[in-house]
Amino acid sequence: MSEKEIEIRTIDGNCDAVLYAVEDGKKHPGVIHYPDIMGIRPSHRAMARRLSEQGYIVVLVNPFFRTAKGKLFDFTPNFAGDERTMKRFGELAGPLTPEVMERDAKTYVDFLGAQSSVNQAKVGAVGYCFTGQVALRTAAALPNKIGAIASFHGGGLYTDKPTSPHLALSRIPQSGGPQLYFAHAVNDHSMPQEAIDKLDNALKAWGGKYESEIYSGALHGWTVADSAAYNQLQAERAFAKLKDLFAATLR
Repeated sequence: MSEKEIEIRTIDGNCDAVLYAVEDGKKHPGVIHYPDIMGIRPSHRAMARRLSEQGYIVVLVNPFFRTAKGKLFDFTPNFAGDERTMKRFGELAGPLTPEVMERDAKTYVDFLGAQSSVNQAKVGAVGYCFTGQVALRTAAALPNKIGAIASFHGGGLYTDKPTSPHLALSRIPQSGGPQLYFAHAVNDHSMPQEAIDKLDNALKAWGGKYESEIYSGALHGWTVADSAAYNQLQAERAFAKLKDLFAATLR
Protein backbone atom coordinates (compact mmCIF):
# COMPACT_ATOMS: atom_id res chain seq x y z
CA MET A 1 0.00 0.00 0.00
CA SER A 2 1.38 3.38 -1.00
CA GLU A 3 0.35 6.83 0.21
CA LYS A 4 1.45 9.76 -1.93
CA GLU A 5 0.90 13.49 -1.52
CA ILE A 6 -0.13 14.88 -4.89
CA GLU A 7 -1.71 17.87 -6.58
CA ILE A 8 -4.41 17.66 -9.24
CA ARG A 9 -4.47 20.48 -11.76
CA THR A 10 -7.84 22.16 -12.27
CA ILE A 11 -8.76 25.30 -14.17
CA ASP A 12 -9.00 27.11 -10.83
CA GLY A 13 -5.64 26.00 -9.47
CA ASN A 14 -4.08 22.89 -7.99
CA CYS A 15 -6.11 20.69 -5.68
CA ASP A 16 -4.05 19.11 -2.91
CA ALA A 17 -4.82 15.42 -2.53
CA VAL A 18 -3.52 12.09 -1.30
CA LEU A 19 -3.38 9.02 -3.54
CA TYR A 20 -3.67 5.55 -2.00
CA ALA A 21 -2.73 2.63 -4.20
CA VAL A 22 -2.55 -1.12 -3.86
CA GLU A 23 0.90 -2.19 -4.99
CA ASP A 24 0.32 -5.69 -6.30
CA GLY A 25 0.99 -5.13 -9.99
CA LYS A 26 -2.71 -5.38 -10.83
CA LYS A 27 -5.23 -2.79 -11.96
CA HIS A 28 -7.99 -1.76 -9.57
CA PRO A 29 -11.13 0.41 -9.64
CA GLY A 30 -10.77 4.07 -8.72
CA VAL A 31 -12.62 5.87 -5.93
CA ILE A 32 -12.92 9.56 -5.02
CA HIS A 33 -13.02 10.24 -1.28
CA TYR A 34 -14.50 13.62 -0.42
CA PRO A 35 -13.79 14.64 3.21
CA ASP A 36 -16.07 16.78 5.31
CA ILE A 37 -15.66 20.55 5.78
CA MET A 38 -12.61 19.97 8.02
CA GLY A 39 -10.70 18.69 5.02
CA ILE A 40 -7.78 16.28 4.71
CA ARG A 41 -6.54 15.15 8.12
CA PRO A 42 -5.52 11.92 9.92
CA SER A 43 -9.08 10.64 10.42
CA HIS A 44 -9.97 10.84 6.73
CA ARG A 45 -6.54 9.61 5.69
CA ALA A 46 -7.20 6.49 7.75
CA MET A 47 -10.63 6.06 6.17
CA ALA A 48 -9.28 6.43 2.63
CA ARG A 49 -6.38 4.09 3.37
CA ARG A 50 -8.72 1.46 4.80
CA LEU A 51 -10.92 1.61 1.73
CA SER A 52 -7.92 1.31 -0.57
CA GLU A 53 -6.86 -1.83 1.29
CA GLN A 54 -10.06 -3.43 0.02
CA GLY A 55 -8.64 -3.24 -3.50
CA TYR A 56 -9.18 0.31 -4.75
CA ILE A 57 -7.08 3.22 -5.95
CA VAL A 58 -8.43 6.00 -3.74
CA VAL A 59 -7.82 9.70 -4.19
CA LEU A 60 -8.58 11.76 -1.09
CA VAL A 61 -9.14 15.28 -2.38
CA ASN A 62 -9.41 18.69 -0.74
CA PRO A 63 -12.61 20.09 -2.28
CA PHE A 64 -11.94 23.41 -0.55
CA PHE A 65 -8.57 24.10 -2.17
CA ARG A 66 -9.80 27.39 -3.62
CA THR A 67 -9.96 28.82 -0.10
CA ALA A 68 -7.23 26.95 1.79
CA LYS A 69 -4.89 23.99 1.76
CA GLY A 70 -3.59 21.95 4.64
CA LYS A 71 -5.32 22.79 7.92
CA LEU A 72 -8.60 24.50 7.05
CA PHE A 73 -9.47 25.85 10.51
CA ASP A 74 -6.96 27.71 12.69
CA PHE A 75 -9.33 27.40 15.67
CA THR A 76 -11.51 24.70 17.16
CA PRO A 77 -14.82 24.97 15.29
CA ASN A 78 -18.20 24.79 16.94
CA PHE A 79 -20.88 23.96 14.41
CA ALA A 80 -23.73 24.59 16.85
CA GLY A 81 -24.37 28.07 15.48
CA ASP A 82 -21.06 29.69 16.45
CA GLU A 83 -20.68 32.82 14.31
CA ARG A 84 -16.95 32.46 13.71
CA THR A 85 -17.36 28.82 12.68
CA MET A 86 -20.25 29.56 10.34
CA LYS A 87 -18.27 32.37 8.73
CA ARG A 88 -15.38 30.02 8.05
CA PHE A 89 -17.77 27.36 6.78
CA GLY A 90 -19.10 29.87 4.27
CA GLU A 91 -15.60 30.82 3.15
CA LEU A 92 -14.75 27.18 2.49
CA ALA A 93 -18.03 26.02 0.96
CA GLY A 94 -19.01 29.23 -0.85
CA PRO A 95 -16.88 28.72 -3.99
CA LEU A 96 -18.36 25.26 -4.48
CA THR A 97 -21.35 26.03 -6.63
CA PRO A 98 -23.13 23.07 -8.24
CA GLU A 99 -21.33 23.79 -11.50
CA VAL A 100 -17.95 23.87 -9.80
CA MET A 101 -18.63 20.62 -7.91
CA GLU A 102 -19.44 18.85 -11.14
CA ARG A 103 -16.51 20.35 -13.02
CA ASP A 104 -14.14 19.25 -10.27
CA ALA A 105 -15.69 15.77 -10.27
CA LYS A 106 -14.88 15.40 -13.95
CA THR A 107 -11.30 16.46 -13.26
CA TYR A 108 -10.92 13.90 -10.46
CA VAL A 109 -12.40 11.11 -12.58
CA ASP A 110 -10.07 12.01 -15.45
CA PHE A 111 -7.14 11.99 -13.03
CA LEU A 112 -7.99 8.48 -11.86
CA GLY A 113 -8.47 7.32 -15.42
CA ALA A 114 -4.97 8.45 -16.27
CA GLN A 115 -3.38 6.30 -13.54
CA SER A 116 -1.75 3.14 -14.82
CA SER A 117 -2.96 1.25 -11.75
CA VAL A 118 -6.64 2.06 -12.38
CA ASN A 119 -8.70 -0.36 -14.45
CA GLN A 120 -11.55 0.41 -16.82
CA ALA A 121 -14.28 -0.30 -14.26
CA LYS A 122 -16.62 2.48 -13.26
CA VAL A 123 -15.47 4.89 -10.54
CA GLY A 124 -16.97 5.21 -7.07
CA ALA A 125 -17.35 8.33 -4.91
CA VAL A 126 -18.05 8.82 -1.22
CA GLY A 127 -18.80 12.06 0.61
CA TYR A 128 -19.23 13.00 4.26
CA CYS A 129 -21.37 15.77 5.76
CA PHE A 130 -21.19 18.74 3.36
CA THR A 131 -19.63 16.62 0.62
CA GLY A 132 -22.47 14.11 0.58
CA GLN A 133 -24.03 16.42 -1.98
CA VAL A 134 -20.74 16.56 -3.89
CA ALA A 135 -20.86 12.78 -4.25
CA LEU A 136 -24.43 13.00 -5.54
CA ARG A 137 -23.50 15.69 -8.06
CA THR A 138 -20.55 13.53 -9.16
CA ALA A 139 -23.03 10.83 -10.16
CA ALA A 140 -25.12 13.36 -12.06
CA ALA A 141 -22.12 14.86 -13.84
CA LEU A 142 -20.71 11.53 -15.04
CA PRO A 143 -23.49 8.93 -14.93
CA ASN A 144 -21.78 6.75 -17.52
CA LYS A 145 -18.50 6.64 -15.61
CA ILE A 146 -19.71 6.41 -12.00
CA GLY A 147 -20.76 3.02 -10.70
CA ALA A 148 -21.94 4.08 -7.25
CA ILE A 149 -21.82 6.91 -4.75
CA ALA A 150 -22.37 7.03 -1.01
CA SER A 151 -23.27 9.92 1.28
CA PHE A 152 -22.76 9.58 5.03
CA HIS A 153 -24.56 12.08 7.28
CA GLY A 154 -24.84 14.33 4.24
CA GLY A 155 -26.25 17.79 4.87
CA GLY A 156 -28.65 19.80 2.74
CA LEU A 157 -29.40 17.01 0.29
CA TYR A 158 -32.98 18.25 -0.06
CA THR A 159 -33.85 21.92 0.20
CA ASP A 160 -36.48 24.23 -1.29
CA LYS A 161 -33.84 26.14 -3.23
CA PRO A 162 -33.55 25.86 -7.03
CA THR A 163 -30.02 24.54 -6.51
CA SER A 164 -31.08 21.70 -4.20
CA PRO A 165 -28.83 18.65 -4.73
CA HIS A 166 -31.80 16.28 -5.08
CA LEU A 167 -32.71 17.95 -8.37
CA ALA A 168 -29.60 16.37 -9.89
CA LEU A 169 -31.40 13.02 -9.78
CA SER A 170 -33.15 13.91 -13.04
CA ARG A 171 -29.83 13.60 -14.88
CA ILE A 172 -28.99 10.15 -13.52
CA PRO A 173 -30.33 7.26 -15.66
CA GLN A 174 -32.88 5.07 -13.94
CA SER A 175 -31.54 1.99 -15.70
CA GLY A 176 -27.84 1.28 -15.98
CA GLY A 177 -26.83 4.39 -14.05
CA PRO A 178 -24.97 4.74 -10.77
CA GLN A 179 -26.30 3.14 -7.60
CA LEU A 180 -26.90 5.65 -4.79
CA TYR A 181 -26.60 5.15 -1.04
CA PHE A 182 -27.63 7.68 1.61
CA ALA A 183 -26.89 7.08 5.30
CA HIS A 184 -28.53 9.62 7.60
CA ALA A 185 -27.95 10.68 11.18
CA VAL A 186 -30.66 11.18 13.77
CA ASN A 187 -31.57 14.68 14.98
CA ASP A 188 -29.42 16.23 12.27
CA HIS A 189 -30.12 19.94 11.88
CA SER A 190 -28.42 19.87 8.46
CA MET A 191 -30.73 17.07 7.28
CA PRO A 192 -33.82 16.91 9.53
CA GLN A 193 -36.41 14.17 9.33
CA GLU A 194 -38.65 16.24 7.06
CA ALA A 195 -35.82 16.66 4.56
CA ILE A 196 -35.00 12.94 4.74
CA ASP A 197 -38.64 12.11 4.00
CA LYS A 198 -38.68 14.49 1.03
CA LEU A 199 -35.43 13.06 -0.29
CA ASP A 200 -36.83 9.54 0.02
CA ASN A 201 -39.92 10.58 -1.94
CA ALA A 202 -37.73 12.15 -4.62
CA LEU A 203 -35.63 9.00 -4.84
CA LYS A 204 -38.73 6.85 -5.17
CA ALA A 205 -40.08 9.10 -7.92
CA TRP A 206 -36.69 9.00 -9.67
CA GLY A 207 -36.85 5.21 -9.86
CA GLY A 208 -33.18 4.25 -10.09
CA LYS A 209 -31.20 1.99 -7.77
CA TYR A 210 -30.78 3.49 -4.32
CA GLU A 211 -30.90 2.91 -0.60
CA SER A 212 -31.62 5.52 2.03
CA GLU A 213 -31.55 4.72 5.72
CA ILE A 214 -31.22 6.30 9.13
CA TYR A 215 -28.56 4.93 11.48
CA SER A 216 -30.22 4.47 14.84
CA GLY A 217 -28.57 6.46 17.63
CA ALA A 218 -25.94 7.91 15.28
CA LEU A 219 -25.49 11.67 15.37
CA HIS A 220 -24.12 13.89 12.61
CA GLY A 221 -20.47 12.99 12.07
CA TRP A 222 -20.69 9.48 13.52
CA THR A 223 -18.35 7.89 10.95
CA VAL A 224 -15.32 10.10 11.60
CA ALA A 225 -13.00 9.12 14.44
CA ASP A 226 -12.07 12.68 15.43
CA SER A 227 -15.71 13.78 15.66
CA ALA A 228 -17.39 14.23 19.04
CA ALA A 229 -20.27 12.23 17.55
CA TYR A 230 -18.10 9.26 16.57
CA ASN A 231 -19.97 6.00 17.07
CA GLN A 232 -17.64 3.06 16.52
CA LEU A 233 -20.35 0.42 16.17
CA GLN A 234 -22.28 2.41 13.60
CA ALA A 235 -19.09 3.57 11.88
CA GLU A 236 -18.14 -0.06 11.32
CA ARG A 237 -21.59 -0.74 9.94
CA ALA A 238 -21.19 2.23 7.59
CA PHE A 239 -17.84 0.95 6.35
CA ALA A 240 -19.31 -2.50 5.73
CA LYS A 241 -22.11 -0.94 3.67
CA LEU A 242 -19.61 1.09 1.66
CA LYS A 243 -17.40 -1.94 1.08
CA ASP A 244 -20.36 -4.03 -0.12
CA LEU A 245 -21.68 -1.22 -2.33
CA PHE A 246 -18.41 -0.78 -4.19
CA ALA A 247 -17.74 -4.52 -4.39
CA ALA A 248 -21.08 -4.96 -6.15
CA THR A 249 -20.79 -2.02 -8.54
CA LEU A 250 -17.16 -1.29 -9.36
CA ARG A 251 -15.88 -4.73 -10.30
